[in-house]
Amino acid sequence: MIAKELREKTSDELNSTLHDLYEELFNLRIAKVSANLSNPARFKQVKRAIARVKTIMNERRRAGVEEGG
Repeated sequence: MIAKELREKTSDELNSTLHDLYEELFNLRIAKVSANLSNPARFKQVKRAIARVKTIMNERRRAGVEEGG
């Protein structure tokens, strides 16, 4: 997931993406405990994607606050 693509999404789409990423992270943790994890590097990828989405959401929130106040 590239930040440029994420910036083109609406806030609702970002929330949906964030929810999906958290679900995937949860499923990865379950797979890790049950020793069925096929790609351990996916943890890092999902965590970074979550951080990207949160960063963009925070940028938008701050831009709205700065414009409004």
